[in-house]
Amino acid sequence: MTATLLRRPGLARIRTTRAPLQRLCLGFVALVVLAALLAPWLAPYDPNAVDLGNALAGPSADHLLGVDASGRDTLSRLLTGARTSLLGPLGVVAFSTLAGVAVGVAAAWRGGWLDSVLSRSTELVFAFPGMLLAILIVSVYGEGLLAPVIALAIAYLPYVSRLTRSLVLAERRRPYVEAYQVQGHSGLQICLRHVVPGIAPVVLAQSTVNFGYALIDLAGLSFLGLGVPALTPDWGRMVFDGQSAIQHGYPLSAILPCAAIVLTVVAFNVVGERWADQVARRDR
Repeated sequence: MTATLLRRPGLARIRTTRAPLQRLCLGFVALVVLAALLAPWLAPYDPNAVDLGNALAGPSADHLLGVDASGRDTLSRLLTGARTSLLGPLGVVAFSTLAGVAVGVAAAWRGGWLDSVLSRSTELVFAFPGMLLAILIVSVYGEGLLAPVIALAIAYLPYVSRLTRSLVLAERRRPYVEAYQVQGHSGLQICLRHVVPGIAPVVLAQSTVNFGYALIDLAGLSFLGLGVPALTPDWGRMVFDGQSAIQHGYPLSAILPCAAIVLTVVAFNVVGERWADQVARRDR
């Protein structure tokens, strides 16, 4: 039924109209990444330079996006904060993807008791909220980027491992796997050279979506004061610092990092879901 629906002209038009949106989101992602990489050269001021005499000043020729309650340049903090805001989710996605693929492949390929143990273990992690785990670890090890990244990577690992397990189970039934086994190839060789590269596009598409979710979670932790240190520019921390400015009628220093978070998350989700759709259509 799904294949029939996808062939309908109406849905074909929807896919066509979504292509410009995908290109727009991909361009926005590239722009954010480029801004993060070039932040030290693009930022017009030191992001931590305090000027209390100019606090809460609006946009001007000297400060294009205004300044916050401490007199720090908003544009400089946005650009520099992009580095921290993207680096954290990258660590979460990298660790959860690598570990999740390893767990999923081992569970699906070996089966038996190993599959049961790994599957029950991932279900146990599912039952524990990722944010609660991150708050617990940060409360023990203190503020910083490493503790929340490790906690969220553990929380995201089951999503990748379950997806990988289902994909590998499907791949194991394909004729080429049996052919390689008859030729004397070991299970490890077959997995590393053929199975994992075959499922990589689907896993990477899911990891792209996970990147957006991790960005939200880490920004939320920074907003609660459980993420990066107070002086480190970060979008979530900027929203927290901008609360006082909102109370005084100057919301720009809080609205801009909020907009950066929302737009970046939406862009990553659109790119990831569109990539997954393309992979699914190719496999059909």
